[in-house]
Amino acid sequence: MSFIEGQTHVPFDIRRVYYLYDVPGGAARGGHAHKALWQVIIAMSGSFDVILDDGTGKQKFSLNRSYYGLVIGPMMWRELDNFSSGSVCVVLASQPYEEDDYYRDYDEFRVALGATDDRSIS
Repeated sequence: MSFIEGQTHVPFDIRRVYYLYDVPGGAARGGHAHKALWQVIIAMSGSFDVILDDGTGKQKFSLNRSYYGLVIGPMMWRELDNFSSGSVCVVLASQPYEEDDYYRDYDEFRVALGATDDRSIS
């Protein structure tokens, strides 16, 4: 048995939960940032990579255990990549869906950050 409580195991009240599943093996999802939303991403089964970009650098996190989650704050570009076949991703969010909270264009995101330098992945 596993459980998650808002303000206890994650640093916010959980206002929305959604799942990604039936993503073809090796496929990618995401490619956006949020202006104010906080999230925790968990690989409930299988595995996938989360690539985060804060405007100054990129970092890759491999998720493959249901008892670990990755906390992602606002103004962080995220991409989910390299899904294994049959994987299930659950996302816990601090707010209900609000389209105005999204940056879906990477160049607009970079402008909002004032970023101008090159980034590398580690």
